[in-house]
Amino acid sequence: MLHNYDVIHFEALGEEAHHLREETEAAQAKGLLPRDLRYLIVPDALQDFLAQHPDETLPPLITIKTHSVPPQDYLASNPKKSIITRSAGYDHLESLADVSNITSLRNYCVNAVAQTAIKFLYATAGLLNQYTVNTATFERNKTDSFMELAANRVVTVFGLGNIGKRAFDLARANGLTVQAVDIRARELSQRYGDDVKFVTKDEAIETSDVIINAMNLTRIKGSPYYNENYFSYDYLSRAKKGLIFINVTRGEIAPEPVLLKLYDQGVLGGIGLDVFSNEHDFSLAVQKGQVETVNNRVAAALVLLQMAESRMGNIYVQPHQGFNSDLAVESKAADTISHMISWYQNGKKRFDEQLPYYQDVI
Repeated sequence: MLHNYDVIHFEALGEEAHHLREETEAAQAKGLLPRDLRYLIVPDALQDFLAQHPDETLPPLITIKTHSVPPQDYLASNPKKSIITRSAGYDHLESLADVSNITSLRNYCVNAVAQTAIKFLYATAGLLNQYTVNTATFERNKTDSFMELAANRVVTVFGLGNIGKRAFDLARANGLTVQAVDIRARELSQRYGDDVKFVTKDEAIETSDVIINAMNLTRIKGSPYYNENYFSYDYLSRAKKGLIFINVTRGEIAPEPVLLKLYDQGVLGGIGLDVFSNEHDFSLAVQKGQVETVNNRVAAALVLLQMAESRMGNIYVQPHQGFNSDLAVESKAADTISHMISWYQNGKKRFDEQLPYYQDVI
């Protein structure tokens, strides 16, 4: 049976599904969305849903997360389709920006992810694993000195979008000296004024005690924003000894084999990771123990995970959960419905804010 929905929300689970329904009804009550809006909220990825319902026609507006893959015939059909990705990152849809209207949730997890970066900062600077292990024997005399957060410590935030700026502000509020690296430095300087000190990539690696990566991943090689493997071995090996490296956006920007090698060499003194490369393959390797069949990145990530779990290193990891705060899940639904409202207000032709977000490097 065909339903001819106006919008389908894919991969909507638990509280998120509840909040999507709640926000939709609130927008309808205010007259911001049609009263007779036909919408469906399902936990399945788009391709799984279509496999179960092969006769269902996808509506001109869908919302998805990273595991859903829009069909090519859907993207090629008229009118131009519109997609909301319910995540802050958008690299999984970036290549479709020429054929679809695509927008992402650039605000929903800003504070949650930035706070995750600071959580890792406290854990790494404070040598949390070592101090926790020593508690078992109440060892007080053979404990390394932790890095006190003070003005003589320099934190560099790479990528000063919404998440990066919030991480910047939180680090400064903790008494650290903070600087930023961003390819859009000239443009962003007009927005932030003297509030932010921008430095070059080269200056950052020479002066930083802590690096926080908050960049969106861009995989398109012709783009000036291309940053896969941005934190290479050659680059990070130039760091001060003991550099703390924290990544809260995408694993592909900082390859795990590079991080592991530099940690073993003593160049990196601490690592905090909320994200990994090839997260699907990595999760399977963790769950099924397929260590012998994984690629180098996944193998290195597994070693980092084992070191974190055993508390044998100053390494802290979690499975891409920086966005998972109680407030973030509510605002995620609210931002999704906000994009839907703008789509209707624009005659179902575009979102107020959509890819490409950055047209030129200024």
